[in-house]
Amino acid sequence: MHSPPPRARINRSVLTRDPSETHRPARGQRGAAARAGRVTPIIPKGAERGDTERTRTVPARKVRVARAMDRKIPDFSGTWKMKSSENFEELLKALGVNVMLRKIAVAAASKPSVEITQDGETLSIKTSTSVRTTHVTFTVGQEFNEATVDGRPCTSLPRWETDRKISCEQTLQKGEGPKTSWTREMTNDGELILTMTADDVVCTRVYIRE
Repeated sequence: MHSPPPRARINRSVLTRDPSETHRPARGQRGAAARAGRVTPIIPKGAERGDTERTRTVPARKVRVARAMDRKIPDFSGTWKMKSSENFEELLKALGVNVMLRKIAVAAASKPSVEITQDGETLSIKTSTSVRTTHVTFTVGQEFNEATVDGRPCTSLPRWETDRKISCEQTLQKGEGPKTSWTREMTNDGELILTMTADDVVCTRVYIRE
């Protein structure tokens, strides 16, 4: 009698393998491929060849623009005349301005003319008095150079404090002095409120459009 042929061994792992799994080369095959200068990619389960997960970094400027579009930016533009002023001379005194110059500055700044042009979050402000004219342009969220009320060069950083109010801290570029800042706010009544601060002294000026 002829003895029956031996049964072929069945690799049960092949029978039980999930057909959705992608073939992974054996360790020895991966090593050989690496030595040959080839790398066999291991594709995650459920992914097709050529599929990649991509992440995109959004520039900070585009984020600011998107936020600005979401926010309804108040309109500061126009020509403004001063309606009222409080503590301006006290502010100059806190800044160390002498008596004679304070009197001249208070008289000159009693009827300032303010012209503002605006493009989104970028404002250009021209303030004219009988003594001098100042002109600053800035974008909310970006540092810029200007001068304090008493004329010292400083670096300023304007930010949105509320949806209708810009606050700005100033840092002297040279020397030391009182801590200064300003805010500009549009009210629901269409008035422009400017505050200027030197340490704990606050000057408030209210403007209306001409």
